[in-house]
Amino acid sequence: MSQLPVLHTVLSPNLLGLYDVSNSVVVIIDVFRATSTITTALYNGANKVIPVASVEDCIAIGKNLGAITAGERDGKVIPGLQYGNSPAEYPRTFIEGKTLVLTTTNGTRLLHKALDSGADEVITGSFPNLGAVCNHLMEKGKNVILGCSAWKDKFNLEDTLFAGAVISQIKEHFTIHCDSSLMAENMYNLHKNDMYGFIRKLTHWHRLAAFGLEKDLEYCVTENVANVLPLYKDGALIAG
Repeated sequence: MSQLPVLHTVLSPNLLGLYDVSNSVVVIIDVFRATSTITTALYNGANKVIPVASVEDCIAIGKNLGAITAGERDGKVIPGLQYGNSPAEYPRTFIEGKTLVLTTTNGTRLLHKALDSGADEVITGSFPNLGAVCNHLMEKGKNVILGCSAWKDKFNLEDTLFAGAVISQIKEHFTIHCDSSLMAENMYNLHKNDMYGFIRKLTHWHRLAAFGLEKDLEYCVTENVANVLPLYKDGALIAG
């Protein structure tokens, strides 16, 4: 019998260096809100999303391409950028056919870290595109790293919950001997029937709800409402 590919869950960007990502699909997870926003923009017809690590790069690339610049630091829109990191800001009527250049506190940073570490393929995942992520990972049949963006390298629960949601759907197709994966799946199974209630206890909920973003955060844990696969290719995320 052929050997199944291996799946690991990495709970913080600071732990990524402990794993070999060279022959793996790395799923960048930043539920609140970068990967939810990327998925939504592409689902609503964005041409591509260019994730950049710094605000300066975001402004420069935006000017050069005539693209929309967007981003946040600590949950707030950055001065000098046009838009924020809210999925609600990118309806089809606004984003269709356009390019978005995005920088965020955690998600875009982990994405570049994965690329620098030699990841074979990088995609992004969040609850709105759970099905697309699961289908892709099963089709590829390669090793998988579920990479949680966390919050400034500190563990967070919302990214871990999404990792658990993925694991619960695809675990029959992978070898998983990984305590963080076991924990992620158990957490998801415990709370999947009351996700809106549970997220109100999370640190990041309190951080972002202070800016009036409750509806945003509920959307970010709603499964399969923007089922497209953001795939990193030639410097940008496109609908795979």
